[in-house]
Amino acid sequence: MDPFRRAQIILLCDLCKTAHLQSHCERCDINLCQTCVGKHLSDSSIRHKVVLYKYRKSLNYSTCPHHADELCKHYCEKCDLPVCSTCVSSSKHKGHDISDILEKLSSKTESLQKDLDELETRIYPRYEEMASDVQTEKAPLETNYGELTTIADQQGEILHREITAIVNQRKSDIQEMKNKHLSTLNKNTEEITQKMAELKQIMSDLKSILKSNDVSLTSTYKSRNSEFRTLPPKVRVTVPSLSAQKINKDQLNEMFGSLSPLSINTEHGDTMKSAEAVSSPPVKPLLDEPRVTATIDTGYRQLFSVSCLSEDQVWTCSQLNNTMKLLNLQSELLTSIQTKSGDTPTDIAVTRDGDLVYTDDSNNTVNLIKNKQIQTVITLQGWRPLSVCSTASDDLLVTMDSDDYKPSKVVRYSGSTEKQSIQFDDQGRPLYSSDAYIKYLSENKNLDICVTDQSASAVVVVNQSGKLRFRYTGHLSNTKQSFKPVGITTDSQSHILTADRHNDRIHILDQDGQFLRYIHCDLESPLGLCVDIRDNLFVAECITAKVKKIQYL
Repeated sequence: MDPFRRAQIILLCDLCKTAHLQSHCERCDINLCQTCVGKHLSDSSIRHKVVLYKYRKSLNYSTCPHHADELCKHYCEKCDLPVCSTCVSSSKHKGHDISDILEKLSSKTESLQKDLDELETRIYPRYEEMASDVQTEKAPLETNYGELTTIADQQGEILHREITAIVNQRKSDIQEMKNKHLSTLNKNTEEITQKMAELKQIMSDLKSILKSNDVSLTSTYKSRNSEFRTLPPKVRVTVPSLSAQKINKDQLNEMFGSLSPLSINTEHGDTMKSAEAVSSPPVKPLLDEPRVTATIDTGYRQLFSVSCLSEDQVWTCSQLNNTMKLLNLQSELLTSIQTKSGDTPTDIAVTRDGDLVYTDDSNNTVNLIKNKQIQTVITLQGWRPLSVCSTASDDLLVTMDSDDYKPSKVVRYSGSTEKQSIQFDDQGRPLYSSDAYIKYLSENKNLDICVTDQSASAVVVVNQSGKLRFRYTGHLSNTKQSFKPVGITTDSQSHILTADRHNDRIHILDQDGQFLRYIHCDLESPLGLCVDIRDNLFVAECITAKVKKIQYL
């Protein structure tokens, strides 16, 4: 009998309570009917994982050690352990940050898988390579030391009886060095082999944990990958040499030739970089003469922002028009979307998933457009959202000022949740000017947050934690007007590019704020900037309302 037909009476959707279930969300541990799947997935703040009900994974919740009848479906961040609902409400965990065990399980499982991948593909092969190198070094020992013995024998035959004692002594020295050399390499082999055995056991344990899907084992797992990234010491032993000299009976011992001491040097094991550190981009030098490769006519009266969807498609917007346009390199309109409020957008950005985000300072909202449907993800009270960018971790960074245009700050959001606020330096002084100008921003590859501050005539760069790194206030050169940076973007080389609108040029800086070069390309009032995945620069010219695609690397 079909199991779904047999279960029609009892297997109902957990949301509507009426329709027969079809699917299961492993992230939320909830059963869904076909109609409710779409409603459930509409909450984009959570990364749902919906599968057909028959393919669902059963979770092995651990039983609470203090409340035997309850399962641990929560996680105490401070105590670093799974807890049940009764534990959460008890005084023992009062004031502690409590998260969903499924969220913790997801991140822990991801971490375990990363560790296993690194051990299997990077760390263990290096240990195998080292073990092979030691075996290779041991192979010629007999030949090398045999040659030394032969030299000693030849010298002994020339000197006959007079040097028999010396010959025997030298051979004894050679044998002792050989034994010590071999013993040293054997010891090194044992150390490496022991580490390899530990690694095999860890990899086996990780596979067992991942396969078991046991919440307790997964949540209590502690990574040891950093311990094994530092490879064991590698022993370098130099084979001694024997220098022979002509016979002189008065100086037989000296003329026979001295045997150089056995040189054993232990090199500290290299520390392997993590997989994330290894994946650095290839170096792309700057072109001496940047060139325009395409020009897009947007049709706006004035153009303010541009954001790349792909190498040949860009989103654009104007603060004189409430419609955002998706255009290709041939200036063809592919899609147009009006703002939810009917007022003009302040700034736009494209997320890692290819969705469009825009800020609307008329109603203090940040909005996400997915499948042409507009969803308000952030609503501010007392603050106006200005510029927005999507980060490598899929967060949103938003510059904003207060309703009276005085304080300004940068805020990081994960979905609708505020995670970080950046407003003051270590001495409590404001990082950014208080004015009505839009402060554009971009996240660099090293996770620095780069903000343009027109009133201060500066680019203000802070690190990931919000600590001030430097301020760039322009380059000494013949310019028409003072430096007033507007649009800003970064590329795969961690260059910082900022638009100098009044001087019709782009400044290129390195990640530490050192000026490298200008981009001119007959630009007219450049304002918005973005870079695509191949490091092509797109420049929004405010007055001409055109977007120029520029190759500069």
